Amino acid sequence: MKLCLQQAMGFVLSSFACCLSLTICAADDRPNLLIVLTDDHSVPHVGCYGNADIRTPNLDRFAEQGLRLDRMYVTAPQCVPARATIMTGQSSVATRMTRFSAPLDRDIPTFPERLRQSGYYTGVAGRIYHLDGHNIIGSKETKQVFADNNLITFHDRLDHVNIADGGVGHIGQMVQFLDAVPHNQPWFLQLSFDDPHRPLSENAIAAPHDPNAISLPKHVPDTDLVRKDFAKYYDEIARFDTGFGRLIQILEDRNLTQHTLILFMGDNGAAILRGKGTLYEWGLHVPALLRWDGVIKPGSQSDALITSEDIAPTFLQLAGVAPNPEMNGISFAALLKGESFEGREYFCAARGSHGYNLPLHTADFDLSRCVRTRRYKLIYNPLWQLPFQPVDMFALPLWADLKIRHQTGRLPALYSRLYFSPQRPIFELYDLQDDPEELDNLVGLPQHAAIENELKSKLHEWMILQQDYVPLPIADFNPYLER
Repeated sequence: MKLCLQQAMGFVLSSFACCLSLTICAADDRPNLLIVLTDDHSVPHVGCYGNADIRTPNLDRFAEQGLRLDRMYVTAPQCVPARATIMTGQSSVATRMTRFSAPLDRDIPTFPERLRQSGYYTGVAGRIYHLDGHNIIGSKETKQVFADNNLITFHDRLDHVNIADGGVGHIGQMVQFLDAVPHNQPWFLQLSFDDPHRPLSENAIAAPHDPNAISLPKHVPDTDLVRKDFAKYYDEIARFDTGFGRLIQILEDRNLTQHTLILFMGDNGAAILRGKGTLYEWGLHVPALLRWDGVIKPGSQSDALITSEDIAPTFLQLAGVAPNPEMNGISFAALLKGESFEGREYFCAARGSHGYNLPLHTADFDLSRCVRTRRYKLIYNPLWQLPFQPVDMFALPLWADLKIRHQTGRLPALYSRLYFSPQRPIFELYDLQDDPEELDNLVGLPQHAAIENELKSKLHEWMILQQDYVPLPIADFNPYLER
């Protein structure tokens, strides 16, 4: 009798536990979290950012339905380190991810792992997510090191990893992920698109942008090849816009928009002049739009200074999960809920190795650092001797044409100075309020000495605290050196 009673009690407790588990699962009303990334995409290259030349009706409508961030910056100007900052909430220096093809160390946690531990179904899909290194296209020596040391980690970190679309396209990959999510389980997905990464397509859309109708900024030379390149870049953004519209329609058809925070953003700046691979505005300033029906006020805007490192703590807070103690990011969850949020006073960013070639110029290698406040930016170029070359485009006819124009005296002096100076200044200081295109270097001018010294001190402190390996911007006196 006693045994039967124990068995009965065991059955009751087991059933209660099962019901409790089901109740908790059913009651898990935490938001789904979706990040949609374009590849190499700067502000202001979306219509809702004031660009009348580009056609992005779906992104513009999305902005009207949610929140536009006017000062979203990535803290690295290349795909791998920038995406590492998104996933970890830390700088690329702190995570040792400044090298373009580096894999994220297994011991460095990502915020989707924390979400997974708390009950989220997690995944990445679309274009390669970049954080397992480029072992697929690397040298045989690189591939061997990856294999010998088990450096591919994201299949262990997440529930769902899908970068081979099998002919279904990136939208189809999202559908496959949604179909795989267990019932009543919240989910996180990072969906990456190829557009507008180079090489740019000749016929990306049926009605291409007219090269002659595009307005060029002051820092870009006005040549036929430059205009045609910009038009193709705009075409690829427009192609993405069409896909983004389909993506949103699928979420609406599944009644997911009220339960899902959707963040669209560029992963880093565009591969255009003074863009990707540089610490100028077009390298770091990316479009960022958010929608969460019933929570985010439609048509809202914010000029709070926010970075890619702030995404991880924000998403974790919304999921009720404590951030990792290593995270440098600042949650902007309050902003999404319409509450007071001032944003950062400043942030720092880092540029490291890019690509797979030897360090002959800045297209492949640089060690620049910067600090940006709400008004000013200081750039530190410790490798000032390396000649400038634009990332992902130095082999294009466009760049060859500009070089010939410079060599034959047919390039205006401004562009010869910006792109073909024999050496770069070791420091650059810009007043972004008066000089948003960063054309006039204020370093050394007495009237700007105070802000120059202040920013050098901020960058100096950040580099020390991040254990940066680059020489510090404020030199320490060495009594053993002759003076």
